[in-house]
Amino acid sequence: MLIPRFKLIRLNRQGRIAERDACAHAIARKWAQSGLRMNGSAIRVIGIENVPQTGGVLFVANHQSNFDIPIFVGHVPRDKGFIAKLELLKVPTFSRWMKYIGCIFIDRKDPRQSLTAINEAAERLKTGHSIVIFPEGTRSADGTVAPFKAGGLRLGLKAGVPIVPVTISGSKNIMPKGTSIIRSAKVKVIVSPPLLWEDYKGMDSNQISEKVRNIIISNLVTNHVI
Repeated sequence: MLIPRFKLIRLNRQGRIAERDACAHAIARKWAQSGLRMNGSAIRVIGIENVPQTGGVLFVANHQSNFDIPIFVGHVPRDKGFIAKLELLKVPTFSRWMKYIGCIFIDRKDPRQSLTAINEAAERLKTGHSIVIFPEGTRSADGTVAPFKAGGLRLGLKAGVPIVPVTISGSKNIMPKGTSIIRSAKVKVIVSPPLLWEDYKGMDSNQISEKVRNIIISNLVTNHVI
C-alpha cells in the first residue's frame, strides 16, 4: 500500500490531478477485488449494460454490509465516489483512499454541513463524476430495505443526471450487522436501467425516493436466488 500511496502523493504535488484520480480508482478496484477474492466471496453482477458510459451518474443502492463499498468499487463499472458518514474519517488508511477516489463525507448531525456536502456532490455529478448513495442511512440487519431518506435523491434533481438503482443481495452474510466475524458469501448485484432526468424531473425527492426503493425491493423479491 505504501508505494501506490507515495505515487498518489507525488502526482498530487505535481498537480497531475486527472492521473492521480485514475490511479487511485485503479488501485482501489484491484484492492476491492483482491479482498473479496481472498475472503472467498463470489460476486455476480447482472445488468452491467445498464450503466451509462459517459456523464455523471447517481447510483442508489440498498445497504446490507460494510462490504457494499468494496463490492461497488470492484465490480460495478465506472469510477465512483461515495457519500459517506463523517465517522469513517477516523479510519486512517481507509479514509485516505476514500478521499482519493472522490468520496464526500457528511455529518448527519449538522444540517448546514450536510447541505454543503450535498451541494459539493451535485457539482461533482455535473462535471461528469459518479456518486453512490445508500439512502437507508444505515446497514440492514436482516436484508429488508428500510425507508429511504429522501434528501440524497435531491442530488439527481440538482445535477440533472441519470439515477441508476442498484440492488445488493447477500452481502449481509459476509459480516452481519452487530458482529466482526467475516465469512464468505454469494452476493448478487442487480443494476437496473437508469431513470433519466427527463423522466423524473417533474417529481419531488420523496416520489423519486419511493420509485427507486420499489425498484430495488422488486429485485430482492424476484432475484433472491444466486
